[in-house]
Amino acid sequence: MIPKRTNSNPKGYDTKRPPEKEMIFGTRAVIEAIDAGKTLDKVLLRRDMSSAIGRELITKLQNVPTQVQRVPVEKLNQFTDKNHQGVIAFLSPVEFTPLESLVPMLFEQGKVPFLMVLDGITDVRNFGAIARTCECAGVDGIVIASRSGVAVNGDAIKTSAGALHTLPVCKVTNMQEALSYLRESGLRIVAATEHSTQNYTEVDMRQPLAIIMGSEEHGIFPANLDLATDKVRIPMLGKLESLNVSVAAGIMIYETVRQRNM
Repeated sequence: MIPKRTNSNPKGYDTKRPPEKEMIFGTRAVIEAIDAGKTLDKVLLRRDMSSAIGRELITKLQNVPTQVQRVPVEKLNQFTDKNHQGVIAFLSPVEFTPLESLVPMLFEQGKVPFLMVLDGITDVRNFGAIARTCECAGVDGIVIASRSGVAVNGDAIKTSAGALHTLPVCKVTNMQEALSYLRESGLRIVAATEHSTQNYTEVDMRQPLAIIMGSEEHGIFPANLDLATDKVRIPMLGKLESLNVSVAAGIMIYETVRQRNM
């Protein structure tokens, strides 16, 4: 008699486990990793964590540019059978570049900066595909949010065909402040949004530039959209209302390449 298969994942949590070398378990171990300057991509905390050492960790995480999620213990258990003490940190496979260092460096090198800003995009495959296009087109860097941005993990690296190992990625704690900094630094901020009547080919992209792409579900966050110097749309001529975000990003990127090579 064949035994009845039980559902080992009743809550529907992702059971795909990264290699243990990419994770740190335990409250004290994560605190020590932060103190040692390890680059963390994401930290999962048990929802009801209230111990003194847990509060110490939470205080330290407030000053670290990494995504922090409060989750039920069942989700933590999906990633390891070890005693995680309610904390799992995921090491980033890439080193992040401070935006305030990248922009001046590009100007000092005599370049016309070209950055891609991803607002609310969380799908790692879309992120990897965008990174691959950016690297192929000579984009100078990608800007993502540390708290609500996409995970920079092994799947993203694989989808990017390794581009994320060479393309600068800037994690920022406040996207509005980052966009304001780019504007003050002389970059034109072009937002791709359906809430515009201006065609994407009608904007001059030959000057210092940052293109903002939003998620397919929610678009660009309104406060970020307000900071754009230009809002443009990609015409939709078929029955569908939108493109996949990585495809739309590719169109915007190569329009910039076209204009700059004229």
